[in-house]
Amino acid sequence: MRARGRFITLEGGEGSGKTTMIGRLAKYLESRGLPYMSTREPGGIEIAEKIRSVILDKAHTHMDARTEALLYAAARRQHLVEKVAPAVESGILVLCDRFVDSSLVYQGYARGLGMEEVGSINRFAVDSWQPDLTFYLDIEPELGLARIAAHRGSEVNRLDLEDISFHHKVREGYLHLVQQYPERFVVIDAARQPEQVLQQMKEILAQRVLEDY
Repeated sequence: MRARGRFITLEGGEGSGKTTMIGRLAKYLESRGLPYMSTREPGGIEIAEKIRSVILDKAHTHMDARTEALLYAAARRQHLVEKVAPAVESGILVLCDRFVDSSLVYQGYARGLGMEEVGSINRFAVDSWQPDLTFYLDIEPELGLARIAAHRGSEVNRLDLEDISFHHKVREGYLHLVQQYPERFVVIDAARQPEQVLQQMKEILAQRVLEDY
């Protein structure tokens, strides 16, 4: 039986390039013949994708902040037990677009529910699970939102419609977590060209993860 895999997450504000980078990292791992799986939150499985559609629907701008936090935690739990945990335990490298850190930042910090309060909800949801490595793709909110706008609105969801001050709070929340968990987080300057961002991430993976494969 193959040894335990690794759980690697990508975090960042809107337009930071997480989805693009996960796709490129997946191609890199595939080129090396390594066992991997890429997924996302909320989503990744049928139940969680249905919850995602509710959370991100632009018609639901009136959604209560606690409702939002609970929906994210519910989607996360099902995604973890159905897809992520079995994959990691079978030796697969799992690349995941967002995990608990997103809830701590978006609902806990930016929406003002409190990081400890949101953390409590998510500790119930995920037990002791946490990423082995987290890439934080750091970008000025104005630049990230401009990237989204450049896609002619095709990527716009309910969170993209928040006031710019909300997105600045998101960034502040992430930088707070980086200071709190320096052993897990690696800060990536996401304002650079995708090739430069990918190269740095590949180097970090080589140093901290792939030597075990």
